[in-house]
Amino acid sequence: MSTSHPSTHSFGPLRAAAFAAAVCLLAAGCSAFGGDEDGSAADAAGGSGSNRMKIVMVTHGDEGDAFWDRVRKGAEAAAAKDGVDLTYAGDADTADQADLVRDAVRDKVDGIAVTLAKSQAMKAPVAEAKAAGIPVVGLNSGMDAWRGTGLLTYFGQDESVAGRAVGDKLNSLKAKHALCVIHERGNVAVEARCAGVKKTFEGETEMLYVEGSDMEAVRTSVTARLKQDNSIDEVVMNGAAFALTAVDSVDEAGSKAQVATFDLSEDLIAAIKRGDIQFAVDQQPYLQGYLSVDALWLYRTNGNVSGGTEAPVLTGPAFVTRENADEVGKYAAGGTR
Repeated sequence: MSTSHPSTHSFGPLRAAAFAAAVCLLAAGCSAFGGDEDGSAADAAGGSGSNRMKIVMVTHGDEGDAFWDRVRKGAEAAAAKDGVDLTYAGDADTADQADLVRDAVRDKVDGIAVTLAKSQAMKAPVAEAKAAGIPVVGLNSGMDAWRGTGLLTYFGQDESVAGRAVGDKLNSLKAKHALCVIHERGNVAVEARCAGVKKTFEGETEMLYVEGSDMEAVRTSVTARLKQDNSIDEVVMNGAAFALTAVDSVDEAGSKAQVATFDLSEDLIAAIKRGDIQFAVDQQPYLQGYLSVDALWLYRTNGNVSGGTEAPVLTGPAFVTRENADEVGKYAAGGTR
C-alpha cells in the first residue's frame, strides 16, 4: 500500500496537449514524437493511431509507491504486447478514484481496470461504465466484492486466505503474540489479512491501527506498543515500506520481536537476506496489472472471460524467505516482483 501524496489525472475531452503527450508515452508502441515505433505490430494486435484500443487503469495507489509501480509496469507490458493505448492513474481518495472512472466513461474508452479498496464507493461509477457498454475488471482489492460490484472478472490475492497462511506460518515458527498493524482503516484487503491471521494463529493476535500516510507516526506507534508489551514476538505489517519501518521500531524498542509482512520490494528482499525481515507474502502485483489489461484486450478481441465470470484469478499468496530470496530478488531488481 502507498504512503505518498495522490496523483490525480483528468481524462476529460478537453485534456491539455501536455497530458496527451504523457498518455502517449504510457501507450504501447508510441514514441516520444507521437508516432508508432512499430506500426505493423500495433495494427495486428490492437489497431493503430486513433483506432487503437484504449484502456484505463484506476487504482487507489499513490504515485512512486514501489508496489504500485509494479502493478503499473505489468499493465504497461501487456499494453505493449497487445498494441493498446494505456492510461494509468492512482488516487488514494475514494471519491477522486470514482471520478477518474467516470472520466474514463465520458471518454468512451474500450475497457477499465479498477481496484476496490472501498467497494461501495465504486458501485455507481462501475454501473455507469457497464451502462455505456464498457467492460470493467478488478484487481488487487475487492476479492469479496467484485461480483456484487458488477465486474467482469478479478485478478488478485484472496487476502483472507493469505492471512490464514501467515497464521499457519507463525504457528510453525512457534510465535506466541502477533501484532498485526493496519495502516488504513476500512481498507477491506488489509483488514481481511489481519482477520485471517487471527483465525489460524494459535497464539494471541492483536490489531494496531496506525496512520499510514505518516510513516513517522507509524514508527512511533509501533515502537510505543512494543515498549508497552515485551511479550509481542511477531510484528506483521501490510506493505514493504511499513515492514522496513517496523524493523526500526523493533530496534528502538529493544524488542526481540520478528517482523513479517505482506508484499515485496527490492529493498525488502535485501532485508530478508540480511535477516531483518523473517518472511514476506508475495501477491505478484506485476501479474495483477498485466492480466487485467490482457483480459480486457482478450474480451474485446475474442470474447474471452478469464475465470469464466464465476471465479477470480488468484495471483498469490507465495512466501519469500531467506531460502528463495536470491531467486525472487533477480526479478525484483527488474521491477517485476
